Amino acid sequence: MIDARRLQVLTEVARQGSFNRAAAQLRLTPSAVSQQISALERTVGTPVVRRSTRGVELTDAGRVLVETAEAIAAELLCAEREIAELGTARTERLTVTTFTSGGQRLLPPALTRFSAEHPGVELTVIESEPEESLPLVRSGASDLALAYHFDGPPPVRPGDRSGLVWTPLLEDPMWIVLPSGHRLVGSTSVTVAELAGERWVHGCLSIGEMLDHYAAMAGYQVRTACRGTDYQFAQSLVRAGIGISMIPEIALTADHSGLSAARLAPPGPCRFVGVATPRRRRPNPLVDDLMRILRETVGALPATPLTTGRQ
Repeated sequence: MIDARRLQVLTEVARQGSFNRAAAQLRLTPSAVSQQISALERTVGTPVVRRSTRGVELTDAGRVLVETAEAIAAELLCAEREIAELGTARTERLTVTTFTSGGQRLLPPALTRFSAEHPGVELTVIESEPEESLPLVRSGASDLALAYHFDGPPPVRPGDRSGLVWTPLLEDPMWIVLPSGHRLVGSTSVTVAELAGERWVHGCLSIGEMLDHYAAMAGYQVRTACRGTDYQFAQSLVRAGIGISMIPEIALTADHSGLSAARLAPPGPCRFVGVATPRRRRPNPLVDDLMRILRETVGALPATPLTTGRQ
């Protein structure tokens, strides 16, 4: 049988990337950590880590064990909460994690409806990007995460062992936001190739990296005016004439003045929005209700709020 303490040690080694750092966190000696990992490898009959000059990496078997350990830890945390609430007046709580633009456009109407249907539930909202929000759901610190990924597989694959389920909500296509008076105002769609020579304002670091890729395919290098991390700020700079920007549809500003937008034509990136929920032994009815409301909110979304064509 796999020892739970050894799983805890392996999880900390994976988190720290080093036996020495894991030992410091666990208040053990590096030798004790190494012995625990060796004993675990003997139990499962295969290596769980690879040691190199760059540190320690998990093998495929190690990843399976860590994902399983995280799911078990989350289940235990939920059980502790339920036990603590036994025999006491129970306040129902729901913690939701969201990325910024999803929190601005999708979450408020959904939470308004949810609160009306569940007036006694105490809601907590955490703003976080997917690379941080999904681990929060996995650990039990958040009940669900509104998240996204760009082209490629979703962050949670079928058969995922980490205790997460990914439910797609919508495709979030890219738009090119232009200042009034730009030569392309009036276009219903544009390609990356047509934008050679433009200066760009980035509202997300990932967008900048993808744009570099597609611009290279079109035969030019991107001229960057600003590398930001906020889509609303990026659009305010476009309005000021600093450059143009690539913005996901749900992040388009509600303030239309001084701006125009054209749909990005292929080839180009697309963003996909979904919800990560925990795969638990006992389903959470509150999570199920919010998921239903989110799907209905997406179905009722109006057309893009930024008018295309001449302003």
